[in-house]
Amino acid sequence: MMNSTSTTQVHDEQHKTSKRYMLLLGINYMCLFVGSVSSSLLSKFYFNHKGSSRWVSTWVQSAGFPLLLLPIYLPYYLFKCTQRRPFSRFTPKLFFWSVTIGFLLGLNNLLYSWGNSYLPVSTSSLLLSSQLAFNLILSVIIVKQKVTFSNLNCVVLLTLSSVLLALGSSHDRPQGLTRVKYFIGFFCTIGAGLLFALYLPVMEKIYRKVYCYAMVIEMQLLMEIAATALATVGMAWDGGFLEMKAESQKVFDLGRRAYWLTVWLNVVTWQLCFMGTAGMVFLTTSLTGGICMTALMAMNVLGGVLVYGDEFKGVKVVSTLLCAWGFCSYVYGMHLKMKKEREKNNVNDGHHLTEMGQIVYVTKSQKR
Repeated sequence: MMNSTSTTQVHDEQHKTSKRYMLLLGINYMCLFVGSVSSSLLSKFYFNHKGSSRWVSTWVQSAGFPLLLLPIYLPYYLFKCTQRRPFSRFTPKLFFWSVTIGFLLGLNNLLYSWGNSYLPVSTSSLLLSSQLAFNLILSVIIVKQKVTFSNLNCVVLLTLSSVLLALGSSHDRPQGLTRVKYFIGFFCTIGAGLLFALYLPVMEKIYRKVYCYAMVIEMQLLMEIAATALATVGMAWDGGFLEMKAESQKVFDLGRRAYWLTVWLNVVTWQLCFMGTAGMVFLTTSLTGGICMTALMAMNVLGGVLVYGDEFKGVKVVSTLLCAWGFCSYVYGMHLKMKKEREKNNVNDGHHLTEMGQIVYVTKSQKR
């Protein structure tokens, strides 16, 4: 009787933990989904309507860091739903890495802005999927990621998708864009992908020293502050703030109100994107986070086609199908792996509880 009750309690606790984990994972992926697709389309919208400042496009990617103060401070001071004080157990070493990686993130944002200003949304989105091959290699080196058939198959298919796009991209240039500027955008986008491929496994290694999700948000706040500082210095040096004011009044062809609405929507959606990415890496692995981001590339492609009328035929269709095929194969492999782990844990729990029950029974018998 006691053995049966203990087994039920353990399974109930595992079920509750699993539900909380899946809920948090789902929330983070929705943030990543909404943020990635919306920010990509809004960035292109900004450039399409005569916005031209790459510093502004860089700055909005991290300037929404004050939004992170809400999930950091409200649970403790207002809702009283946690006993952990914000930034408690936050070491100087963790602070150093947060700021350093924040500057790296700021450089990544600048490269992304340059690439996105020259390339169609669909092309830049699919090019960024090339980061996966480097993500896998760096994950093996930095966090000892195991190479399996499912993740290797996924990386190969997604990388092949990018290569096919590159081979057929010479006819995908917007009117008036020179070959030189096109390839500047092409290589800036590749560079942004490589930097992000390094960022993901480095963050996974650091997150192994972090004991709760709240600390992930706190680290993200510091990284975004550092990235914003870098972009702010660049804007001040290059006259970006004056350019922002002039753009809103004289350049942006939809008017001042539409300009500032575009800027602030960009600020919000980029925060959703980066927070979703950080949460996915913390809750899963850097490789899984990278693959989930790449899966959204297909949605960015469809968004570019539906909203901006980007071409979608030939090589780009094949690239998108390969992207979807690679992601589906990885998800299926992860499903099989999680199923085996659950079965193994259930067997181990059963053996452990049976042994405990036998010990209790023997002890009672001896007392009698």
